[in-house]
Amino acid sequence: MSKKVVVFGGSGFLGSHVSDKLIEAGHSVTIFDKQKSQHVNKKCNMIIGDILSEKMVLECVNGSEIVFNFAGLADIDIAQANALATVKYNILGNTVILDACRKASIERFIFASSVYVYSESGGFYRCSKQACEQYIENYKKVYNLDYTILRYGSLYGPRSNMRNGIYKFINQALNNKKMIFKGKAGSKREFIHVEDAAESSVKILKPEYANQHIILSGNQSMTIKELLKTIKEILSDNNIDIEFSSDESNSHYEMTPYTYNPKYGKKMYPELQRDFGQGILQVIDEICNYKT
Repeated sequence: MSKKVVVFGGSGFLGSHVSDKLIEAGHSVTIFDKQKSQHVNKKCNMIIGDILSEKMVLECVNGSEIVFNFAGLADIDIAQANALATVKYNILGNTVILDACRKASIERFIFASSVYVYSESGGFYRCSKQACEQYIENYKKVYNLDYTILRYGSLYGPRSNMRNGIYKFINQALNNKKMIFKGKAGSKREFIHVEDAAESSVKILKPEYANQHIILSGNQSMTIKELLKTIKEILSDNNIDIEFSSDESNSHYEMTPYTYNPKYGKKMYPELQRDFGQGILQVIDEICNYKT
């Protein structure tokens, strides 16, 4: 059944892919973001605005049925260096959207959280996602606003930029003949292609996913050392150096993002996942085409 959907942060890396998949599924989509990007689907209605504007946010969600929130500071290192901005745009901004959803009697609020949410890593970024989850759960208790919380793992794929780990490594390899990781070589990640994550983000609109915490990450664990060696092998360039340095901020996890988790999430795997090597080639092609 077609729904009227608002996607906050829909111009960005993940938000733009989710908007595309919503359109493909037959939904009517409005994107609300601070600026329009080249990735915005022409079939979407675009609103330029600030999520801290209560008036604009409420006007945007009125008459809609589903709201996604991908807005805010999504980079761990940027959040770590900007604690106040992280509180404003991640916690306050999310609450402004939540309250507008309450006033507009939205059917369900979908929030982009992170696997970092109950980790000891992640710094201010993790704190903000944890606070947002608690506000969302309490809006359900107090106002009966249905939600789905999506805890995303390590995303990669087209439309990314230097804030994305895999994109940054490939860009370093192509331009500097060197890939540098701040952390230990044996640090593990479960990478998931952004289009797989986007397709799953649309599937959770089914009723059985209401008021659930869903983990969206890859089904294959890979060390950073293995990742960098894979990129080097795909690029077929033995002159690319691989370096590891200490992570003084200790913002990123090593083996697992999980510590004690009072709100367990159900892990969701896409039925068919995109091949990792082909996904790497997509990013390489995008970087090379951008340069030309």
